[in-house]
Amino acid sequence: MRLILAEDSGLLRHMLVEMPTDRGFTVIGQAETKPELLHLVHADPPDVVILDIRLPSGQRDEGLQAADEIRRQYPGVGLLVLSHYGETAYAVRLLESAGSRAVGYLVKDRVPDIDYLANSIIRVAAGNVVIDPEVVARVMNRRRETELLGSLTPRERLVLSYMAEGNSSAAIARRLRCGSKTVERHATYIARKLGLPEAGEHGRSDVNPRVLAMLTYLRAGGGPSTVDVSVAAR
Repeated sequence: MRLILAEDSGLLRHMLVEMPTDRGFTVIGQAETKPELLHLVHADPPDVVILDIRLPSGQRDEGLQAADEIRRQYPGVGLLVLSHYGETAYAVRLLESAGSRAVGYLVKDRVPDIDYLANSIIRVAAGNVVIDPEVVARVMNRRRETELLGSLTPRERLVLSYMAEGNSSAAIARRLRCGSKTVERHATYIARKLGLPEAGEHGRSDVNPRVLAMLTYLRAGGGPSTVDVSVAAR
């Protein structure tokens, strides 16, 4: 699998190069700035781009801007965005701009965990959505809930949290010690309660209801107005 890395920290970039290489990935390019990254992608689009949410010279959201441009021009390239903070607003923005496939958002504390990092890269490359458990936990632990989300049962919230982390129905079933059909029923009820289109609904077969459900939950738990500028679903 071919990767391009964009990270202004030399130490972290070195770690990212070494870890994927150990797992059989090939790093075909490294960048420190948004222009450098876009030049590399234009020259030779990779399977996945791993990029910091902040890149010089602005050091704010250049990574998200770059991710948006890459997705528009190269929709087949997976995007794995890294951040020092698990801010829900950035996750919402990334999912809204990049779409409901081949995108991930991880807190940098996950990088030293080579198994987690490698698995996230593979899942993003396969077209899945990966959201850091820290972001999911922030949403689940918020006291302020909308009436819509309050309609979910504790079991449905648990299923939703596992879905958001990128677990398949089979994986969720194993964690809950139930059948996959039971998990799918929970997913259907969640979509209905949140007023989302269900998989296979006429005219919306390309919609990922799991991602839509998580977006709804993230928005209710904290939207873009809560950004701290100092932050999987199949």
